[in-house]
Amino acid sequence: MKTKLVAVFLACALGLSGQSPVEPEKSFFKKMFPFGSSEQAPAFPSPAYFRQHFSTPPMRVELLPPAKLEDYVQDGKLVLSLKAYLDLVMANNTDIAIQRLSVETSRNSLLASYSQFDPRLTLNLNHSRSAQPASDLLAGADIQKSLNQSAGVTYTQTLQTGQQYSVSFNPSKTATNSAFATWNPSWNAALNISVTQQLLRGRSPFIQRLQITTAKANLRRTELDLRNQLMTLIQNAELAYWNLVGARENLRVQAESLKLQKASLDRSMRELELGAMAPLDIYRPQADYASAEIRLSQAQFNLKSLEDALRRQIGADLDPRFRDMPIELTESIQPPPDTGEFDREALVQKALASRPDLQSAKINLELDDLSILQAADNLRPQLSLTGTYQSSGRGGNYYQRSLIGGPAILVAPGGFWDAWSRLWGFDTTNHSVRLQLTLPLRDRQGAASLANALIRKKQDALSLRRSEQQVRLEILNAITNLESSRKSVELAKVQLDLAQKQLEAEQKKYDLGTTIMFYVLDAQQRLTAAQNQLATEYINYHRNRLALLRATGELLEERGIVLQ
Repeated sequence: MKTKLVAVFLACALGLSGQSPVEPEKSFFKKMFPFGSSEQAPAFPSPAYFRQHFSTPPMRVELLPPAKLEDYVQDGKLVLSLKAYLDLVMANNTDIAIQRLSVETSRNSLLASYSQFDPRLTLNLNHSRSAQPASDLLAGADIQKSLNQSAGVTYTQTLQTGQQYSVSFNPSKTATNSAFATWNPSWNAALNISVTQQLLRGRSPFIQRLQITTAKANLRRTELDLRNQLMTLIQNAELAYWNLVGARENLRVQAESLKLQKASLDRSMRELELGAMAPLDIYRPQADYASAEIRLSQAQFNLKSLEDALRRQIGADLDPRFRDMPIELTESIQPPPDTGEFDREALVQKALASRPDLQSAKINLELDDLSILQAADNLRPQLSLTGTYQSSGRGGNYYQRSLIGGPAILVAPGGFWDAWSRLWGFDTTNHSVRLQLTLPLRDRQGAASLANALIRKKQDALSLRRSEQQVRLEILNAITNLESSRKSVELAKVQLDLAQKQLEAEQKKYDLGTTIMFYVLDAQQRLTAAQNQLATEYINYHRNRLALLRATGELLEERGIVLQ
């Protein structure tokens, strides 16, 4: 009967009743192991365990140089389409690399959440020797000497049901010079098993795994936040691309304007030499030519500044070979053909379903539910059932005395193995069962925690509604801005065509002598302004198209970017 009882205790303690310690999903951690193990937290006594716990971790951080830049070098220039440019941004952009590391921190937090189910092994050794003068005849010696040596091994663990168990083995040895000692030296061995099960608060496996569930939800939220931040970074990077395209178009327009102003100035100078122009009229062509030179110089410096910004986006500023290498952008400044009207409501619904910031806000509601369940569980009384079992054994040299203090007769020599065999014979055992109830007669802290958890969920629900309203407004504004850009491009083309015709007309009238140079120069300025306006509207179209893709959450898919 005793053997069956201890077997039941061992089965409960070692988790043989169907429950096992929770193990983390290893796939989350395969990328983060500096010790060459298949797990980030290897178990004892694997070689990886000793390497991780007793070796010095690597503290040196090695930053890789920019990658893939050589793939896009042609004739001494970086030739970049939009796709190639974004490929370099994903490979080399420092801001994106920083954002990616935030996910690894959440993965480590998930690993740490499993620690509540990690087993613990405690070993102890004790040695003491004493010599004390006797204070009475019953001490058994004038100077009483004793030797005490003990050891202990304790294994503890918590299972996912909330079951806590402890198994310990404690051998000890005692020796003395007392004439009254019956066992000398005396060997003792004790086996203790304790199992505690929560019956109300903390009983559910779901509550026990709540920390893990929360860590998983936080990891999903971090991944969504990374996706949201990545869209913002990609949007900024693409804006840098189109800004540079626009700056180069502006430089081209200013160069053409300078040519026109130069031609007009040369003609005016010839007319002045021939006496066909008054000396006071030469200042307007000269002033216009100087203004054109200023605008061209400003366009050149602006272009250089935007090129430097573009190099930072792709990491070219980190490599001396590419810091000053010319950049050629191959994307056309003209927008794609008109694809018709936008279905506003369909785009809004798509954004509501796919925007990562909205999905992250929904995870906040899941976390609020977990907090509510935890707060409700904490309001329950604490009712625990604890069972303990102890078996002990004694061995050593047994002395028999005929008289107290008389000569000792060694009856049975022995040692530790006698105590060991008697331990597993289960002749001297103790077992107990304890039921303990802790009933909060009034729990204001728990009630307030539950109320606050409910309030936080309502706040997060309202925040989600506000975010959805904001997303709807962003989509509608982005569509309106894009449609406005389409119309502005069409009108700018008409304006450019009219400015070109006006310049041709004024030039013909000037050649016929029916107008003056002032109107020709004014027409040239109008043409330059119309060219700049068309280039600006082209760039605005690309910007507004990019803003719409960002607002709908489709930017990464449209640009062929896949997160690993």
